[in-house]
Amino acid sequence: MMIRYAPFLCVAVLSAQGSLAPDLARVNDAKSWRVLDADASVEGSIVRLKPHGDPSVGSHIGLALLQNVKFSEGTLEIDLRGGGKQAASFVGLAFGAADAKTFEAVYFRPFRFADDDPDARRHAVQYVAWPEYTWEKLRKDKPGVYEAAIQPVPDPAGWFHARIDVTKQKVSVSVDGSTQPCLVVDRLGHRQGEVGLLVDSMPGAFRNLRIQPAR
Repeated sequence: MMIRYAPFLCVAVLSAQGSLAPDLARVNDAKSWRVLDADASVEGSIVRLKPHGDPSVGSHIGLALLQNVKFSEGTLEIDLRGGGKQAASFVGLAFGAADAKTFEAVYFRPFRFADDDPDARRHAVQYVAWPEYTWEKLRKDKPGVYEAAIQPVPDPAGWFHARIDVTKQKVSVSVDGSTQPCLVVDRLGHRQGEVGLLVDSMPGAFRNLRIQPAR
């Protein structure tokens, strides 16, 4: 397995198939989660993560990282909700994370899901590997490779389900149970590190995180 955890420290449910369902309601428990550059709140089974900083000035990453779990390869699943078509929200999952500046991530721009501009819709989902491969660098050096549109188009203001399959060589992303990935890219990081929730500049909502390690 490509995952390590301490069951007496990690507040999660381990299924018979070996997958973890972390308890998001414990996000502010420092023994279970590490919240970086953000404020986290809980409403039932939903976590809302709000990054620090002025959203009108540059990019501000906020993370909530699951403690005592090290992930390298496998499958991550999560339900997410952004701010709708009018709010420039960025929501996703980080993995292979060391801190708020060193991580891989897949994140979504819900305000681009149904944009009237076809070129803007092609920025709906993004893979990055900080600090070397930011979205700016990838868009400049390999335009259209590490981001893509999503079909069928999810509701920009609603919940959507993301599945992220991570191997040593590839990262593949599917949305809302689609059998056709919306994004398949060469992996740029391949670090073993923490897994968690990611927002950039604006708040986002999360529920139903599941981690399935590679066997």
